[in-house]
Amino acid sequence: MIVDSHIHCADPAEFRRFVLPGLKEAGISAACVFPPVEDVYDRYDPGFVDSPLWRERRRRANRAVAAMAREIDEIRVLPYYFVWNDFDAGELGSGLYRGVKWHRHPDEPEYRYGSDACARFLAAVEAMELPVLLEETIDNTLLFLSKMTSKSPVIIPHMGMLNGGYRALDAEGVWDEPRVYADSALAPLRTIEAFLDRHGSRRLLFGSDYPFGSPPAELRKLQALGLAPQERDAVLGGNLLRLLHPPA
Repeated sequence: MIVDSHIHCADPAEFRRFVLPGLKEAGISAACVFPPVEDVYDRYDPGFVDSPLWRERRRRANRAVAAMAREIDEIRVLPYYFVWNDFDAGELGSGLYRGVKWHRHPDEPEYRYGSDACARFLAAVEAMELPVLLEETIDNTLLFLSKMTSKSPVIIPHMGMLNGGYRALDAEGVWDEPRVYADSALAPLRTIEAFLDRHGSRRLLFGSDYPFGSPPAELRKLQALGLAPQERDAVLGGNLLRLLHPPA
C-alpha cells in the first residue's frame, strides 16, 4: 500500500476534483489529510488572538476531514486533527483522528507551550499513541520533543527544511532519536539520500504536501532512488501504517 503522509484539504469537492485523480493515477491508495492552515488560525497576524469564531471554523475544518474518511471510498483517508491554542483534547478523544498536525512558521502566532491545556493535550496524544506531524522553529521543535515521552512518534516534514534545516536538526541529534521520523515532501533528493545513508529506511515517510506539491511527482522522486523492494515498500507506506494507532 502506498500512503501519502502529507495532504492539506478540508473540502470534499476539492479533494474529489483535484486530489483524488492524481492519487489514483499514481497508485496511491491511502492519504493522511488535515485542514489547510488558513482554516485553523490567521497565519498573517503575529498578534492573532483566538476567538469563538476561529474555534468553530477550526472545528468544522477538522470535522470535514474526519467526514471525508467515511464518505470517500475510492482511497483510504486517514484524518489528522490540526491543533491550535484551544488544545481541544475532547475533540481529539472523539476517536475520529489517526494523528495530529502541529504547525507554525517563525513569523506566525505561537502555541502556548507553557499552558496547562497544552500539557493536558500532549498527555492525551501520548495516551492514544498518536503520531504528531510537527512543523515548528528549531527551538520549539526541541522544546516539543523535550515535553513528549517516547510513546508517540514525531514526524518532521520536508526533511526538516522548515524546522530549521536538515543539518541543523542533525547537529542537535534530532534524527538520532528512534521516535523521530521524516517525511519527504518537497525535500531535495540529496537530503533524502543523506538521511537514508545515515539512518536507513525505517523512519522515512513518503509525503507530497498537496497543494504545494504534486503527489505523483513527489512519488516519482522517491521511486527514482532505486531502493530495494523491502525498503521501498517501507518508505512508501509501510512505515506510516506501522505508526498508526490502532494500526491501519
